[in-house]
Amino acid sequence: MVLYDCSAVWRDGALPLCAEWAIAPGHLAPRPVSTSEVKKRALFGLGNPGPQYRLTRHNVGYRSIEALAEKLGTPPFRPERYALTTAISWHGIAWHLFLPTTYMNRSGDAVAYWKNRLDLSPEELLIVTDEIQLPLGALRLSEKGSAGGHNGLAHVIQALGTEAFPRLRIGIGKNFPRGGQVEYVLSPFSEEEEKTFQALLPHIVACLIAWGIEGTARAASQYNRRTPLVPNPSSDTSKLSPPTAE
Repeated sequence: MVLYDCSAVWRDGALPLCAEWAIAPGHLAPRPVSTSEVKKRALFGLGNPGPQYRLTRHNVGYRSIEALAEKLGTPPFRPERYALTTAISWHGIAWHLFLPTTYMNRSGDAVAYWKNRLDLSPEELLIVTDEIQLPLGALRLSEKGSAGGHNGLAHVIQALGTEAFPRLRIGIGKNFPRGGQVEYVLSPFSEEEEKTFQALLPHIVACLIAWGIEGTARAASQYNRRTPLVPNPSSDTSKLSPPTAE
C-alpha cells in the first residue's frame, strides 16, 4: 500500500488545526512518505460490494468512507486482500481507508486482516456502519459496545475478540413492517431520505476527521446527534470551503 503526504499543500487554502471545520473537495499534491513518520488511523466503511448495493441503506458506511476519501484527496481505491483500499498522510497521520469486499456478514475478515497487517491497536481503527435503532440523520460515535443486532458489527467483534473498538453508527431509521428488515436495509433511500443523507455527509466527514485527530471522546462530544438532521433545501453543502487559518 502506497502512502501519500498531503499535509503541506491544499491548493484552495490552509486547513485549520481543529475539528470544527467544513472541508472543501480535496486538491492535494501527494508525495510518498514512510509510514514510520506518522500516527496510524484505519477507517472501515461496512457494506456490500457491487453496484447493485452501492446506494442501499446498508451501505451508508461505504458512502461515508468514499466521501472522506474525496475530501482528503486520496489516490483512487485499489483492490487488495479483503477490501478496496487507499491511504494518505495528512496532519501527521497516516489515514488508511477501507471498503471491505467480503460482504457485510463477513466484515470481520477484512478488519482483522488489516488490523494485523498494519499492526494496529483497536483504538486506532474505526468502524463506520448503518444503524436501524437511530433515526435517519442521527449519528452516534462511541468507544465500544455490543453489536446491537447488526450482523456486520457482530462479525467484527467475533474476529477481533473484543467489543472495545470505536464505531460510528449512522441512523437509517426503521420504517419497515415486521419481518421487513432485510428488504429495508437492502433498498435505496427514498428521494427525501437521500436529501437528508446528503445533508448529513459533511457532518459525517468532519466527525471522521475529528476522530482521527482528536480521539473518540472529543469527536463524539462535537458530532453525536441524538435527533435527526433536517436538511435545508437552500443550503449547498457541496461548496463549503475551509476557513482561513489564523
